[in-house]
Amino acid sequence: MRTRVKELRARYNLTQEDLARKVGVRRETILYLEKGKYNPSLKLAHDVARVLKTTIDHLFIFNDEEEITE
Repeated sequence: MRTRVKELRARYNLTQEDLARKVGVRRETILYLEKGKYNPSLKLAHDVARVLKTTIDHLFIFNDEEEITE
């Protein structure tokens, strides 16, 4: 999974620490999110998207090869 967290965070002149404080997590969590090494809970994804004034779909880019099966 890739993310636009770093790009959007920079747009709003937020540090990793600033964003972490606003969503209630540690700075390291934001670092791992930006690197695509952490799959956030739905609540965290929602909170980050809200702070960055975007949608979850725009913020997180999922691999096109993954298919949802029932």
